[in-house]
Amino acid sequence: MHNAGDSLIAQRLHGKTFVATANHSGLSDARTLFHYLVDGDVITGTYTGGHIVKGQVVGRAAGDNRIELLYHCVTDEGQLLAGWSEGTVDLREDGKTELAFTWGWLAGASGGGESRYVEVEG
Repeated sequence: MHNAGDSLIAQRLHGKTFVATANHSGLSDARTLFHYLVDGDVITGTYTGGHIVKGQVVGRAAGDNRIELLYHCVTDEGQLLAGWSEGTVDLREDGKTELAFTWGWLAGASGGGESRYVEVEG
């Protein structure tokens, strides 16, 4: 595997924590924290908070600033859900990383939407 610092995606995601700033049709909200690790082109992560008791992410870098993720979680109502997302990893004017996704459910729910997340001190 490559070093975590090899790509712009790794530099912007590895070891960082994110929170939703827009996710109108999804379960994650401002109380849900996402923490990512990057090893070469492989992305892994965990998320928890709000309606999410525990969630996991696995994915890959799909271009200079594009990522593809699969995720699954257990909700505070005991639901087991799984989904997919495709998105971009961009740098905001304030120097923080922002993630923008199109996503959909694969199991446990139907539908999908668009969401945005911003880096927070974690």
